[in-house]
Amino acid sequence: MKNFEDRKRGFEATFSRAQEGAFRITARRNQHFGLAVAERLGLKAEAAEAYAKTMVAADLEAPGDADIIRKARGDLAGMGMIVGEAELRSELARAAAAAGAQFSDGPEAA
Repeated sequence: MKNFEDRKRGFEATFSRAQEGAFRITARRNQHFGLAVAERLGLKAEAAEAYAKTMVAADLEAPGDADIIRKARGDLAGMGMIVGEAELRSELARAAAAAGAQFSDGPEAA
């Protein structure tokens, strides 16, 4: 039975690392997305970084991407910019690719 328990712990550890990695990539994606939206809003330096952090936090509200898309659309609309959901999802895909590339280079790159 000891061998089975060792395998079980190994699978659990692997699953845990994979989940943590996915969470970190998603958080980095949201940060990149937040910076892109901040640029459209005309935010610079610290204000853009702070806005990106609010985007990371906004994604924790509900499963899926609808919450950050809704936040971005609302913030942009508040500045008089009407941006379609498809355009924001495209920007989110670009942010995901950038985040994935950072983490594929190793944790020190992220």
